[in-house]
Amino acid sequence: MKNNWIELLSEFKHKKQPIALVTVTKILGSAPCKVASKMIVTEKKDIFGTIGGGKLEFQVIDEAITAITENKIKEFSYTLGPEFEQCCGGKVELIIEPMNQQPELYLFGAGHIGVELCKILKDTPFNITLLDIRKNWQETLSLDQSITFSNVDFDLYKHTVNWGDNCYIVIMTHDHKLDFEITALALDSKTKYIGLIGSKTKKNKFNNMLKNELSFKTGISPVNCPIGLDLGGNSPKEIAISVAAELLKIHYGK
Repeated sequence: MKNNWIELLSEFKHKKQPIALVTVTKILGSAPCKVASKMIVTEKKDIFGTIGGGKLEFQVIDEAITAITENKIKEFSYTLGPEFEQCCGGKVELIIEPMNQQPELYLFGAGHIGVELCKILKDTPFNITLLDIRKNWQETLSLDQSITFSNVDFDLYKHTVNWGDNCYIVIMTHDHKLDFEITALALDSKTKYIGLIGSKTKKNKFNNMLKNELSFKTGISPVNCPIGLDLGGNSPKEIAISVAAELLKIHYGK
């Protein structure tokens, strides 16, 4: 891949395109590649660079796709014998790193709980966007520079949110009508997680509206409501801790 792999990685990151970076970490004996040989693999099996070609490379490409799907780093060791139609007998060790699958967390509502969530989830894997439609509301907030704030109208949420397998939605605005609209939008889109702050009464009301007015057969069942792990406590910080714990638990598959 010559010396342009850093630029390629930067381009894929900018496009938020999931890829896997394959790096040869160790070689014993003869092998068709060198230590630090690199190869980028996309979800569609496009490759950039090489680790020597042949059956070894084909098998590693398949493992790279699995790494992207599972979003987990993988390490492998291969002996280059008849299985790979090679007789050099060398040994190749490599690491496969999935990239650009950072979970995208959208917090709708910059109230006390939303602000506390931003503080608690700082330095975790989540890329956080805090959204609030209230005019000049950002001026009342003190947010870390890692947090993206957006005050775009609800009508633009469909195009503002990066919907998909890495999308986490937490709904806690100042307006129940807006909460419902965001909930319906999220259910109509692709997400990893949808959480809604609210009482049992609110949950039942939204469930009936989703089924009867918008014909969502599953109603509110795909939504985590009440949101958060049942840790006890009802202050904004305590609620935020319970929500953060639930988000991290889902992210790490626990």
